[in-house]
Amino acid sequence: MTQFGTPTTAYALTSGDSPVTLDWAGATDVGRRRAHNEDSFIAEAPFFVVADGMGGHSAGDVASDAVVRRLREAGQTTPVVTPSLVERALQEATEDIMTAAKDSELGAGTTVTGAFLTTEETGEVVFTVFNVGDSRVYLLDGGVLRQVTVDHSVVQEMVDAGLLHPDDMERHPDSNVITRAVGFDADPQPDYWRLPATDGMRLLVCSDGLTKELAPVHIAAILGAVGETAEAATALVDAAVEAGGRDNVTAVVVDVRGTGHVGDGAERGADTHD
Repeated sequence: MTQFGTPTTAYALTSGDSPVTLDWAGATDVGRRRAHNEDSFIAEAPFFVVADGMGGHSAGDVASDAVVRRLREAGQTTPVVTPSLVERALQEATEDIMTAAKDSELGAGTTVTGAFLTTEETGEVVFTVFNVGDSRVYLLDGGVLRQVTVDHSVVQEMVDAGLLHPDDMERHPDSNVITRAVGFDADPQPDYWRLPATDGMRLLVCSDGLTKELAPVHIAAILGAVGETAEAATALVDAAVEAGGRDNVTAVVVDVRGTGHVGDGAERGADTHD
């Protein structure tokens, strides 16, 4: 398990005439059934990311570590993060994973999901949300919880085809089978969403160890009731462990405290590519 970032309050990003004020925190737990924590995360601007490693023994830890390290390095090399920069970092992480896991019979890989901050030419600050696999990003805005990302999984494809009800996804025997990952000698293929930063919005970035234990209504209740980001992230992780803790559990919570812009919305589309 690799962790970058510490709880931060009143982080100001200059945009136009006024700064955007954020705070954030992350928490993680090995859970009740796993010997090792193979999740890794970044909780420091401009990246808020969770990676959930796979491959057995230490291979998953190696994979998730490679992804968060490469993304963090990318964020430190330029003031402007773009989807192309993210994809280069994920390609470099894939090479790192393949080198480190060359002796693993199972191979190694990881999901990765999260958001990065960008400032557009208009001065508007946006989160670009990205995803590979079945870890997720949620938005809580105006008391309403929405899943921003779409899982890359067999059960999600069944839901999209009308063959499975969304409420039955976690109980299906193929619920752990994903269709995209970083590693396993595959080309990373993230999806992107544009999410304007607005007053009062709260982002949750989490591994599936959380969503397999907590229903959306439970997640929304905790995010809505616990004000501080560090306390909210810890409360979510603790609740998931208490509910069963069948996997590693990781949560990163990001709050927008002030922008001067009120509203919500997430746009999916290719226009996020540079």
